[in-house]
Amino acid sequence: MNKYVIRTSVFWLLILAVIIGGFYRSHQHPIFSATANEPVASGPASKAGSAEMVAPKMEAPLVPVQLSAQQIQYIGMKTGTVEYQQLSDDVRATGTVDIDERLMSFVQVRFPGYIRKVFANATYQYVKKGEPLFTIYSPDLVATQQEYLIARQNQSTARSSSVDGVATGAAALTDAAERRLQQWEIPESAIAKLKETGKASADITVTSSVSGYITERNALPHMYVEPATRLYTIADLSRVWVTAQVFQNDIGRLKPGDTAEITVDAYPERTFSGHIEDIVPQVDLTTRTVRVRIAVNNPGVRLKPGMFVNVDVKSALGRQLVVPASAVFQTGTRQLVFLDHGNGNLEPKDVVLGPRSGDYLVVLKGVAVHDPIVTSANFLIDSESQLQAASGSPAPMLPGGSDVTTQEKAQPAAAVNIDFATDPTPPHRGANTFLVKLTGANGIPVTGAEVTVKCYMAAMPAMGMAALSTSLKLQQRSSGRYEGTGVLDSGGTWQLTITVQQNGKIIATKQLRVVAEGGM
Repeated sequence: MNKYVIRTSVFWLLILAVIIGGFYRSHQHPIFSATANEPVASGPASKAGSAEMVAPKMEAPLVPVQLSAQQIQYIGMKTGTVEYQQLSDDVRATGTVDIDERLMSFVQVRFPGYIRKVFANATYQYVKKGEPLFTIYSPDLVATQQEYLIARQNQSTARSSSVDGVATGAAALTDAAERRLQQWEIPESAIAKLKETGKASADITVTSSVSGYITERNALPHMYVEPATRLYTIADLSRVWVTAQVFQNDIGRLKPGDTAEITVDAYPERTFSGHIEDIVPQVDLTTRTVRVRIAVNNPGVRLKPGMFVNVDVKSALGRQLVVPASAVFQTGTRQLVFLDHGNGNLEPKDVVLGPRSGDYLVVLKGVAVHDPIVTSANFLIDSESQLQAASGSPAPMLPGGSDVTTQEKAQPAAAVNIDFATDPTPPHRGANTFLVKLTGANGIPVTGAEVTVKCYMAAMPAMGMAALSTSLKLQQRSSGRYEGTGVLDSGGTWQLTITVQQNGKIIATKQLRVVAEGGM
C-alpha cells in the first residue's frame, strides 16, 4: 500500500510539471463525460472552431466525512485546536549598508589661505577628535593677529589715560580682534600662545572636531583654499544605516520603531540588531520596492558601507486567533479547515485568513477559539469529501483502494466479494475495459446482479480543470463476470465506487483509486 501511495505522489508531481501552462478538456464521451459545468461551444462560431468558452465553475461541493479509527491511523491524521497567541510579523528583505548622514562632518576653513603640511593624507584614514589634519598660512589671519596684538598693546597703554572713554575704547578694539579670531575657529590654544608670546604665527594647525573615518579628502600641500572649499568629509561609522528594499505589498506591515535583525554572509555567527527610523515615501518604479531606513549600532565597524545584508523586520501583531498553517487546505479559490467533531466525524469549514507568522496563520472568520481541527492529511480528506459529494455515497475510503462496505442495506463484507481489474492494466487515457468478478461467501459466482461503477476525478482549479463525474453500468458476460467499456478523457487519479444491487437491494460496495496513464 505504501508503494502505491508513493507512486501516486510521484505521478502527480509529473502531472504538475507537464500541465503548468494549463489546458482544458473540451470534449466528452458518452460513458466518461465532463460535468455539467464544463464549457460547451454552440452556434455558428463553434462550427468555425472559434467559440468563446464560458468559464467553468471549478469548485466541487464538499460534505462531512466519517472515518474509522483504522482509517485515521492509516492516513496519519493529526488534530489540534484553534487558539490565541501573541504574534510578531516577519518581513524579510535585502539591503545595503550606508553611512548615517547625521554622523557626517565636513572640514572647511573660514578664511582664505595656503595649505602647508598635510597630516591626514589618505582616504578612510581614521582620525580622532583633536588630532591635527593640516597646517595653513593665511595673510588675512596673520594681519588679524597683528591687529589683535596692537589692540592689546594700546589697551595696556590706555589704562593709565585720564581721558574718559580712551581705556574703554581700547578694550573694545581688543575684544573685537579676539572675537574675529574665534569666529574664524582659531583654536583656543593658538590664541593663548598669541597672548603669551606676543608674536603672530604664520602657520595655524587645523584639528579634527570629530572622530571618524575620512571618506573624502581634498586637502593637498601648497593648495590654495577658500571658505567654500570642502577639504575633508569625516564619517563616524560606530552607527550606520541599513537601507532595506521592501516590496510595496509588505510596506503596510511596517512602522517606525519596529525591530530588525541584520545578518551578513561575512559573519554567519553574528546578528546585528536595529530599529526602523524612517520609511521613505517613494516607490521604485522598476523594482516596486520601498526603501526602509534602519539604524544599527556598528561596534568594531564590522558593517561596512556598501555591504550587502539580509534584513528580517519584526512587527508586533498582538494577540491573534490562529491555526497551524498545516491545518489550512487551499483549493485555489477557497480556504478550508476540517473541524473534528470526534469519532472520525470531520466537517469542512470555510475560513477567512489574515497574515502568516511562522508556522501559524491568523484566522479572521470561520472558526472559534478551542475548536478542534485537523492539522494533517487534509488533501486526502478533501478528496474523499469531494468524492462522497459527487457519488452520493457516504462510504469513507482508504487511500490506495482498500475495500470499504458501509451501506446500511449492504450485506456483510464476507457475503459478496468484489474483484476489480482493467484491460489494459494500468488503464490509460482513452478506451479501457472495466472487469468486475462477483463471488459469494462460498465461492459461488453471483449472477443476475446490477453492477454500477461511478467514476470521479477531483477538481484542480489551479490548473484550470473542473471535477469529472459519471456513472457506468456493466453487463454480465459470463457467470459472475461483468464487463463495460468506456473512455477516460484524462490521465491521472480516478476515484471509483462500485455498487452491486440484486432484487433492488444493495448487497455490496467497494471504493478504490486507479491511476490512468497518459496526459491530461
